[in-house]
Amino acid sequence: MRKVSLVLLGAALGIGASALSTQTQLLSGTSAIAASAETYRQLSLFGDVFEKVRTDYVEKPEESKLIESAVNGMLTSLDPHSSYMDAKAFRDMQTTTKGEFGGLGIEVTMEDGLIKVVSPIDDTPASKAGLLANDIITQIDEDQVQGLTLNQAVDKMRGPVNSTVKLKISRKEAKDPIDVSLTRDIIKIRPVRSKVESGDVGYVRLTQFNEQTYDGLKTAIDKLQSEIGGDKIKGYVIDLRNNPGGLLDQAVMVSDAFLDRGEIVSTRGRNPDETQRFSAKAGDLAKGKPIVVLVNGGAASASEIVAGALQDHKRATIMGTRSFGKGSVQSIIPLGGQGALRLTTARYYTPSGRSIQAKGIEPDQEVLQEVPDDLKGKDETKGEAGLKGHLKQKDTEERGGSSAYIPPDPAKDKQLIAAVDFLHGIQKGAANVTKPATQN
Repeated sequence: MRKVSLVLLGAALGIGASALSTQTQLLSGTSAIAASAETYRQLSLFGDVFEKVRTDYVEKPEESKLIESAVNGMLTSLDPHSSYMDAKAFRDMQTTTKGEFGGLGIEVTMEDGLIKVVSPIDDTPASKAGLLANDIITQIDEDQVQGLTLNQAVDKMRGPVNSTVKLKISRKEAKDPIDVSLTRDIIKIRPVRSKVESGDVGYVRLTQFNEQTYDGLKTAIDKLQSEIGGDKIKGYVIDLRNNPGGLLDQAVMVSDAFLDRGEIVSTRGRNPDETQRFSAKAGDLAKGKPIVVLVNGGAASASEIVAGALQDHKRATIMGTRSFGKGSVQSIIPLGGQGALRLTTARYYTPSGRSIQAKGIEPDQEVLQEVPDDLKGKDETKGEAGLKGHLKQKDTEERGGSSAYIPPDPAKDKQLIAAVDFLHGIQKGAANVTKPATQN
């Protein structure tokens, strides 16, 4: 998430004698000075190392790259979602949030030094080539990915439109690596798609939260109401499966689209005075019609904000499998002409005060897909809890990821079938529907 236009510390021991207050303040000030001195000693150490590398390394290094790598190393040591973006990466990010960019159409993350596919974006070269969530990219155009930063690997996969790039893919349980050749294209993200299901159910799929998402949702619902007839609509299926998230303000607007009142989400940083709350305004695009929200192991971040808000307000029934569990907010902090920081600055909480960090949204009704034999074991994501260095939750049981598989044939999509049946009043819907999950 970017910084929207908004966008945990220790305890002190009391000694019980007021006469010691002055001494305590003095000691506290001394400790602060000592801590500051230690920080400057460490910075001096960095300077010494940098100078030694600059003057004595076997080949003349690029000094700007040394600094950039040091900064990125500091940020990536914090959590999997904090990083440094150089000027080019910052521009690319801004382009992406606008909904149009050049590339392959693939969401990736770094894991154990390799590039892991989070999910291919619908109707892009990556999805058409058959890339799957959890695929590991080991080579890009014969170059090993090991040792590259995430930004470096992404840069290698980008290039002029109509040029080709070759990827070597490692897929769990596949005997041999898979070679894939993709032709780069202009990726025009259509974040919202819609259609009529069973003649009287409006289906809306949100693939990501960019600047076009809310407007696309409103247009889609208006179109469905016109096609079906407002009085004849049984309800809506909002499909957030494999939606990796995006902009916080868009998540708030999409949630608000179905709520008349109440809190949508709160963000809480290190300091209590940084807490921000976002509330719904009057107006329900669905005009009170029932809603089913579909989630799975690939639904993350902004998707979980929407699902959590509608679940807590009992405005929607959540179906599918447990979501990814990314409960943190990243602010994008520009650094003049030197790029920007992507820094985790807060956790977000659902209206009832739940943090889903490393836990995810549990569906009200779990519905499991029938996974083909050749994909069994490959359909599950590790979730936030499986990411190295993720933010921990105190006194909270972490939960791993869940299945992120969606059948390409809608006729075999048990989760969608169950959602439509639910809106028709057929409670069982599919063979693999369980009882409503208990909320903690």
